[in-house]
Amino acid sequence: MPTPAVTTTTIAPSRRAAGRVTVPGDKSISHRYAMLAALADGVTTIRGYSTGFDCRTTLACLRALGAGVDWTPEVVTIAGRGLASPAAPLDCENSGTTMRLLAGLAAGYPFVTTFTGDASLRRRPMRRVIAPLTAMGARIESSNHRAPFTIHGGQLHGIAHAPEVPSAQIKSCVLLAGLLAEGTTTIEERTPTRDHTERAIETFNGRVVVSRGAISVEGGQRLQALDLRVPGDISGAAFWCALAAGTPGGRITIEGVGLNPTRTGLLEILRRAGARVTVDHAEPSAPEASGAIHVECGDWNHFVIAPEEVPGVIDEIPALAALAAMMPEGRTLTVRGAEELRVKESDRIASLAAGFRAMGSEVTEFDDGFVLTARPLHGAAVDPAHDHRLAMAFAIAATRADRPVTIVGSEVAAVSYPNFMETLAHVTAGA
Repeated sequence: MPTPAVTTTTIAPSRRAAGRVTVPGDKSISHRYAMLAALADGVTTIRGYSTGFDCRTTLACLRALGAGVDWTPEVVTIAGRGLASPAAPLDCENSGTTMRLLAGLAAGYPFVTTFTGDASLRRRPMRRVIAPLTAMGARIESSNHRAPFTIHGGQLHGIAHAPEVPSAQIKSCVLLAGLLAEGTTTIEERTPTRDHTERAIETFNGRVVVSRGAISVEGGQRLQALDLRVPGDISGAAFWCALAAGTPGGRITIEGVGLNPTRTGLLEILRRAGARVTVDHAEPSAPEASGAIHVECGDWNHFVIAPEEVPGVIDEIPALAALAAMMPEGRTLTVRGAEELRVKESDRIASLAAGFRAMGSEVTEFDDGFVLTARPLHGAAVDPAHDHRLAMAFAIAATRADRPVTIVGSEVAAVSYPNFMETLAHVTAGA
């Protein structure tokens, strides 16, 4: 899959943030539905599958593993027939979710799989999945517990595992491997993380037991193919929430957004920051609830993201930082307990701080977070460090600058939101 050419986007100041938008399908759900469909009996159809680059990478890797995958912008079909030995290393590009979750599946099959990715992904820590998969019986070769690494899969056995850091990716990797293992596999969570994998397994007629912070699956389960729809990604919606909340008179509705309870902490944080937020639920009994989010600009407040909230909003922090940067001078956002941001697509704390400082914000970094103090925003050239969420965050904040802001490498937004810049132009037009 070719890497997009480097592009530069200039964002002009705007006084308008209004309209109704939809967002691409949820990345987290799209990855999981595709992987479980490859294991299920029959042909699964998935509508609303994320159009982002990362989720297409998962489809390419599943094809390389022998799954029958057909993709159009409207529907993905996957013929479930298990996985087969790949003819070449799996290139996960920039997608940590693809690498970590597929590692769990590959470990359960009696063949050898090598995982690699781009320079950013090869820097990201993989010991957190290598260790539990090794404990389950896989043999894994790596250099310093980073990609590229090679899994010699085969007969796995269930384990009880308590991840060192709260992570839905680690939990999902181990649970997926547990579906292919002998016996029971249990994840013990001290801090709850998003539960898309548990819901997805049950959606495919699998069984998951959740009790007092422990999530367990039995190996050898037969999953059933389904017709599914992926709701819109609340992480993508977060940027429009920030734009509306940070623009005087702003009012935006995001339609068809996933409202999984482990993901909606974003909405409470927006309210604390002063935004007026209402939600219309649709199909609350669906595997993944969805609805419309309405956000209006209100009275701006200092706000804090506490350590216990971080796992539920880890992907939304750049959008919330953009909101803080758009507030009147002196307002602050404080984030602590977010050291995981250091090992995302970029060092997301350092890169976020550099970009917002270039635009005029005051940012104090900590090992596990930052304090952003709003100052008047001005024109600048900013570098998102090949990080899709930073490219979008800088673009949102740029609308409140006194002069245009140039984002170098803005094409990286397509990792999760291919038409983001066009949608931004639409909802800010007429200012």
